[in-house]
Amino acid sequence: MSGKRGPQSHHVVPNAAGGWDVKRGGAGRASGHFDTKQEAVDQGRQISRNQGTELRIHNQDGRISQSDSHGRDPSPPKG
Repeated sequence: MSGKRGPQSHHVVPNAAGGWDVKRGGAGRASGHFDTKQEAVDQGRQISRNQGTELRIHNQDGRISQSDSHGRDPSPPKG
């Protein structure tokens, strides 16, 4: 599921009007809007942990810069 938007993921994305949004994968509307990327990342991590989803953090150009797994990982590390 790497890089895909789906219901098992949340995304921190730039908003065209300014600021940053946290969106559930595949959703049209944002779960939250924030002035700074750090505020959006902090809230996105909290939501992602609570719901056991992947968190995809995007750059200003829209490309994924970071990805965090908060449960339901199809390939958890061994050991």
